Amino acid sequence: MKADNRPAGIGPMLNAYPDSIGGSLSHIAGLLKSPQLSGAFSSMYTLPSLYNTDLDRGFSVQDYGINGVIASEEDLAALRGMGIGLKLDFILNHLSVRSPQFRDLLKYGRESEYRDFFIDWNAFWDGHGEMTEDGYIQPDPELIKDMFFRKPGLPILMVPFPDGSKVPYWNTFYQEVIEKEDGSVDFLGQMDLNIKSESVWQHYEETLARLASYGAEIIRLDAFAYAPKAPGRRNFMNEPETWELLGSIQEIADRYGLSLLPEIHAAYAEGVYRVLAEKGYHVYDFFLPGLLIDALESANAERLEAWANEIIDSGMHTVNMLGCHDGIPMLDLKGLLPDERIDELIAILKQRGGYVKDLHGQKNMYYQVNSTYLSALGDDEDALLLARAIQLFMPGKPQIWYLDLLGGSNDYEAVRKAGPGGHKEINRTNYSAEKAAEALSRDSVKKQIELLRLRNSHPAFSPDAEISVKADGSRLFITWRCNGAEASLDADLEKVQYSIRA
Repeated sequence: MKADNRPAGIGPMLNAYPDSIGGSLSHIAGLLKSPQLSGAFSSMYTLPSLYNTDLDRGFSVQDYGINGVIASEEDLAALRGMGIGLKLDFILNHLSVRSPQFRDLLKYGRESEYRDFFIDWNAFWDGHGEMTEDGYIQPDPELIKDMFFRKPGLPILMVPFPDGSKVPYWNTFYQEVIEKEDGSVDFLGQMDLNIKSESVWQHYEETLARLASYGAEIIRLDAFAYAPKAPGRRNFMNEPETWELLGSIQEIADRYGLSLLPEIHAAYAEGVYRVLAEKGYHVYDFFLPGLLIDALESANAERLEAWANEIIDSGMHTVNMLGCHDGIPMLDLKGLLPDERIDELIAILKQRGGYVKDLHGQKNMYYQVNSTYLSALGDDEDALLLARAIQLFMPGKPQIWYLDLLGGSNDYEAVRKAGPGGHKEINRTNYSAEKAAEALSRDSVKKQIELLRLRNSHPAFSPDAEISVKADGSRLFITWRCNGAEASLDADLEKVQYSIRA
């Protein structure tokens, strides 16, 4: 089936954790209603620490209830009351080991009603490998050689059952086994869900119904490409199973009036973004952040022009951004930029203080550089302002990372405090109410907000608009027209300045 990807609105979307500013979602809601920010945003992407979670700042979900410490359903209602639409996360591939389902498995073992809710490694590989002395099947080499793993070794967690046996379960992402003083063990981590289980599909249905009850309009599907699995397959973006999964989730989403935004990082050359668009889904524009840095560094607008016109000509509906809670995507640019140019850009961002996290320690397996966007631009506020103006005139729905809006630089102290694996904290600084107020008084931040209000209110910025994009060396010209209204941007990448006529 084809998804209904018609955008409900394309106004700017604030992106933040519930406690990113002032320590709570209620403070963010109040800020959006304040004279400083009123009229700047039409929606908000609230990251999943909104839910009851325990790891990865929200992406290890115990359950999808509101956590109550930094947010409440009243906060969500307040946002809706201001006309702020909600984008929320749903993680298809896994749940926390502290979820009720996994706790039930630990308590009742083979008698648990959630025995097949998670993926029993030995049942999955039965007939496709040899049993080891440690109680798990070692898959046949030819079946596992092309499998994509997020970490070294087999992705299993040995789960102790009440009868004293240990059963291996599939665990793609983080795990930690904690030995207690009494000799028992506890866990941290995320366990993969068995999408062949009816109880998992009941969980999917109940979760989407709950998110719709919170007022969600867009659902970001995190880690969906890992969910379909089969022996001998890559087990990342298996085809056609990945698209069949999305189609089934779309059927549920349609019942609750939800639009889906599948989140996946893949090289431009692979064309995954095209398949998503052709199937009717919103597409994350993970190409724009790197293309803008390339354009500013080279003072050449031609690649931006080509990408913008591809979006327009294909009719795809994108959500674009500069920074986000992860990092600046780089692997995604393969096929849009030469490999040597990507390497040059990464070197520039690292020189400016960014961190590169390679998968399994392998070079050229990175997919992002961890940095604030301002620091990636050499802490040049004029460059950030120009990048923001171009983003807001690009086709699609602009998503605005709170730290970019407030002009935040790389937070090395946060990385140090987080310890090993804490590289992402460089771009996740929490602002106190006082620090946020101070940032909002800065001239460069005020100019960003002026741009956001224009993008959010001017009638030219419509889903039905005609958009024209043209490059002339270092100049980029973008014009939106709709029902006699017109807004035009003249961006000069060499002089790092712009002008707008609206």
